[in-house]
Amino acid sequence: MPYIRRMTSTPGPVETEIRQRLEAEFSPSELVVSNDSAMHSGHSGDDGSGESHFSVTIVADAFEGVSRLQRQRMVNAALGDLPGQRVHALAIKARAPGEA
Repeated sequence: MPYIRRMTSTPGPVETEIRQRLEAEFSPSELVVSNDSAMHSGHSGDDGSGESHFSVTIVADAFEGVSRLQRQRMVNAALGDLPGQRVHALAIKARAPGEA
């Protein structure tokens, strides 16, 4: 069973969709999705939904031997229209198992 930690008590629909898409694409051994929107309230990109800024930490076999830039692209591709449409900002930490 992968280590999956939820940072908010009740995830909203965008957070849930992020989690579902990443789990389906990568079957991660670790996945942490953090809704950082409250820290950006009133800033650029805050649409008032409470789901505009996220951080993702993901560990998956798919990232083995893949550059940092390509990992970012893989995660963004898995998320489809979310980044840039419904998510204003997304910080991604993608690692292969065994990486610090």
